[in-house]
Amino acid sequence: MELYYTFSILIVLAAIFAYLNHRFLRLPSSIGIMLIALLVSVCIVLFGDRIAGNEISKFSSMITKLDFSDVLMGAMLNFLLFAGAIHININDLKSQKGAVMFFSTLGVVISTFMVGLLMYYILPVLNIHLPLIYCLIFGALISPTDPIAVLSILKTTGVSKALETKFAGESLFNDGVAVVLFAVLLNIALGTSTDITIANVGWLFVKEAGGGLVLGIALGQLCSYLMRKIDDYKVSVLMSLAVVMGGYLVAHSFHCSGPLTMVAAGLIIGNKNNTKGAMSEETKDYLNKFWELIDEILNAILFLIIGFELLIIPSIPNYWILGFTSVVLVLIARFVSIYIPGRLFPKLNINKAATTLLVWGGLRGGVSIALALSLPVGEHKDLVLGITYFVVIFSILVQGLTLGNLAGRIKKMATQDKLK
Repeated sequence: MELYYTFSILIVLAAIFAYLNHRFLRLPSSIGIMLIALLVSVCIVLFGDRIAGNEISKFSSMITKLDFSDVLMGAMLNFLLFAGAIHININDLKSQKGAVMFFSTLGVVISTFMVGLLMYYILPVLNIHLPLIYCLIFGALISPTDPIAVLSILKTTGVSKALETKFAGESLFNDGVAVVLFAVLLNIALGTSTDITIANVGWLFVKEAGGGLVLGIALGQLCSYLMRKIDDYKVSVLMSLAVVMGGYLVAHSFHCSGPLTMVAAGLIIGNKNNTKGAMSEETKDYLNKFWELIDEILNAILFLIIGFELLIIPSIPNYWILGFTSVVLVLIARFVSIYIPGRLFPKLNINKAATTLLVWGGLRGGVSIALALSLPVGEHKDLVLGITYFVVIFSILVQGLTLGNLAGRIKKMATQDKLK
């Protein structure tokens, strides 16, 4: 029953904040909700005890008890990734497969080690000492662009279809690489694994990422086939839910990547059922609108929780210098991971404008916070969690809110150059 109360409170707050944002702020829904939640969190920290000490204490306790890492990685992420993938045209994705594959694999690796090494050598200047392995762990958890944040922002930016596909494809597929890197580096830090070899890590990646993709494709093909046999929107929606919820359980049992399973299944179901004659327009419409609603509702709850996570991070003001330093280092690493592949492989079609947008639009979100929260309790967890939160908040609020304007300015400059 406690879980029901918690979920009810979050839904009520998400609805109120969504209304306030739509009525007054008029920001993108997810960002507006998170910003209001942040402001409320700041007020609670500063004035909570004076206004309504007992009730505020209960609310803060509820947020603290909420296992954000488990809620996001074990439940919400699967729905959100499936909802995002089901609306992506697979032919658009194929046209950008080179860039998507490179950025979601080697790009993550490059960024991880760039962030880790920069942190390791810069932190002593700030009189902070963090072991190299924890610097690399931070690099692994902060390097993947968050699919939820990226896909929700892209809807309002007006970037080209090719660039939008690069953004979406990279953000949907880079979780597998990041999670494997994070797990391997954490095992080294804790001394729980002695078989950290290239062969073992390679097999772990193949099993985690490759197994997830294969399982997702199989589930997507089976579900699409069964849907076409009945063409009933109520049963089709129910079956898509079964793929997400049951598919995650299967992926977890076989130690495959649940997120990649959902991405592959969503892509197959969305594209197979959109082919001519696959199912009636009524069924397609209901299926698409159902997952659009799921996407919007869960996005609202997710960004609400991110805003309230401020309440559980101890002494967050102590990290502001390190936090802004980390933002700069993460952006430098992002630039290197985009610029080098773009120059080495011209076929990826990454020009100066695309590089600028890909760097600034590489938003971090709930996945990074969830991984940071999953770190075992120790002397370095609070530091890593604090700077992760700074980077995520800066990424969503500053980069997310200015990405549309940046895309518009670059588009305008390109138009003027053509006229010349």
